[in-house]
Amino acid sequence: MIKQTRLRALFNTPKVSQVYSRRHSAVAAREVWPNRPSQEAAFTHAQRLDSLALAHSLPEANSPVAVDPFKLLAKDLEHLRADLLSLVPASHPELTAIARYYFESAGKHLRPVLILLFAKAVNGLGSGWDDKCRALVNSDPEALNRPLSPPDVLTDYNPVLPQHTGFSPSNAFSAYAWQHSPRAAFSTAHSPLPSTTPVLPTQRRLAQITEMIHVASLLHDDVIDKADTRRSRPSAPAKFGNKLSILGGDFLLARASAALARLGDLEVVELVSSMINNLVEGEVVQLEEVFGGSSSGLTAIGPDAARWNLYLKKSYLKTASLMAKSARASVVLGGALSRDSEATSRLSDERLKDIAYLYGRNIGIAFQLVDDMLDFSTSAELGKPSGGADMQLGLTTAPALFAWEEEPKMGELISRRFSGSGDVEMARAIVTSTSALQRTRDLAASYANAARDAIRQLPESEARLGLETLCNRVVARTK
Repeated sequence: MIKQTRLRALFNTPKVSQVYSRRHSAVAAREVWPNRPSQEAAFTHAQRLDSLALAHSLPEANSPVAVDPFKLLAKDLEHLRADLLSLVPASHPELTAIARYYFESAGKHLRPVLILLFAKAVNGLGSGWDDKCRALVNSDPEALNRPLSPPDVLTDYNPVLPQHTGFSPSNAFSAYAWQHSPRAAFSTAHSPLPSTTPVLPTQRRLAQITEMIHVASLLHDDVIDKADTRRSRPSAPAKFGNKLSILGGDFLLARASAALARLGDLEVVELVSSMINNLVEGEVVQLEEVFGGSSSGLTAIGPDAARWNLYLKKSYLKTASLMAKSARASVVLGGALSRDSEATSRLSDERLKDIAYLYGRNIGIAFQLVDDMLDFSTSAELGKPSGGADMQLGLTTAPALFAWEEEPKMGELISRRFSGSGDVEMARAIVTSTSALQRTRDLAASYANAARDAIRQLPESEARLGLETLCNRVVARTK
């Protein structure tokens, strides 16, 4: 049987017994991946990661120097925003407009920042870094923009015309070209790599791919959640309608998939594909919570471990997975090879990837916890739907679970999914009258500390310090 200490080493989940009651301490030892590995595999993995686990109950240690990650990456983010817009044009102007809509209102770009910081922090440490550098010297700078298949095949409206037109398949392309000239699958515009950064072009493209996937998920989420606003503007469904919003999200996923293929790394393809899979799974888990009719975890005294575990699982699938796996993919693209043997002069490649994954996983859950806490702020402060939007959808988040521990009445509201008249207002009043919001932020801080502990296994650098600062920013943010 795997000991809890080894499970904690494997998943680097912080102890939260100081943050919420003892009966939930089992949640900290539970993994929130959708598929639990076998005990034998988990034990082997835990042995390799034992040294990554530190005592999360220790007080947070401040870094000697604070590095602003957004200032550190200012030039990279400028190039990222410009290149993103060149990746999403479509043959139909309305599809282009909706694909670009959320990119035009600058968000936090947290996921690209995470990828680029790991690129700067880890590049040069992997055993395959020298090969990456040699390949870069001999590579075509336009390779990431050039289609692998003929552009005519990728973008033509109808490569093989119907036989009744009088054209044979052999001359279909030439006969059609005068009406529809072939277009490159991506714009050939490509911002040069800044000479002051070691970030590889493939890592920059990964950051763009991840942001496209994230925005695609926002388009779909806003349809499902019937959201009216996003980033202080009308949501895409409010502006373009549900059908175009769904198609716009699908289009972005397709463009991201095409860009992903050109990275030429199967491990990264697997990681990114599983990110999309997790996003869909998380949405289904959330729909089951709202419409499934289950009363699992409902007790007279408050939420049990199963209810907390469901919440953390959903947080991983919908938020943390994207950060964890994209950070790991960035390290892979930087030369961390698969299943390498332990290196004597540097951190092993597999360990580098694990550090990135553990950081992303923990910072992702911390981010979601704070996001759920901020749901109790007003829409004007956040540029999001009105406060309590999650409860209006019938969802139970960490603040409500913590409030339930202090006020049994909350359990009744949760059991009927806040569907009664005045339920949302009553639930908000209960949450704000208890210590639920502070306990939620404290729990987020414990996950952020776990992320900080993981990243401190890397050599000190500006990028590593930037990742540490990001932990503080995620917990302290107010919007």
